[in-house]
Amino acid sequence: MDLRQISYFVALFEEGSVTRAAQRMNVVQPALSMQIAKLERELGQRLFDRQPKAMVPTAAGRTLHRLVHPIQRDVADARAAMARLSQTVSGRVTAGILSSLSMSVIPSVLARFAAAYPEVELSLADGYSSTFIEGVGTGALDLAVINRPARRLGLVMAPLLDEEMVVVGGRDTPLPVPLPIRMADLAALNLILPSTRHGLRVELDRRVAAADVTLCPKLELDLPPAIADFVARSTRFTVLPSIAVSRQLADGSLKAYRIVAPRIARELVIIHHPQKPLSYAAQLLIGILEEELNAAAAALQAHIITG
Repeated sequence: MDLRQISYFVALFEEGSVTRAAQRMNVVQPALSMQIAKLERELGQRLFDRQPKAMVPTAAGRTLHRLVHPIQRDVADARAAMARLSQTVSGRVTAGILSSLSMSVIPSVLARFAAAYPEVELSLADGYSSTFIEGVGTGALDLAVINRPARRLGLVMAPLLDEEMVVVGGRDTPLPVPLPIRMADLAALNLILPSTRHGLRVELDRRVAAADVTLCPKLELDLPPAIADFVARSTRFTVLPSIAVSRQLADGSLKAYRIVAPRIARELVIIHHPQKPLSYAAQLLIGILEEELNAAAAALQAHIITG
């Protein structure tokens, strides 16, 4: 058994598909299948039940996964430690980033990270918190930025940013409620919001329900950047994290209004698998992301209208 076979086995175990595992390892399917078959012959155990649409781990396969996971983790730690010694950071980082961040701080994060660590392969995907939780749980993602969930996940979770949510309207759209905006005033606004599938909407509904307020938007859209562009061209309002509309606040196409009594915020957190510690490269990425998020949040305070 060698490290390559271990990597192929773990990829197939976590992906459940030869096709996806081969894509993840950047090899052709026959090469991966050959190594798995060789490993099974070497161990004298069938590691997977080969079904028409899935590779299902056997009891022996599950045992092997439990045993080799620490080996893979230790090798990754060793590589990271040696990279720190040589001052060269390398490896591959796969991360999930919420779409509400993709049009704001992510371009500057990518620019800084690529310039500082050109030897690192970085793959970022945008999507929903629920998708990222599954990806981190299966090992498809090294880490993800999500909205803090109300339930326990069984994953390592670390706070990243407590971010204010604001009422957003077009530059020339008159606000139909007096300032400062209170929680109860939200029900009087003609809103477009993410659907109840979206983590932002879940957090917003949870907060307004606690204040006995119900929101009934006639339009729903699960892409915060698209919501922002739509609001800039219409007379509707939305409620989004301030960072999600940072570009439009800076160019003056949108206005943001603070919500008081009570304030609404969402908490961004970093998640990763407890059996897959973050590599040094991943830790560096998180550091840059945290710096950019905090700087953006501080800069946006000047654009939020309070009264």
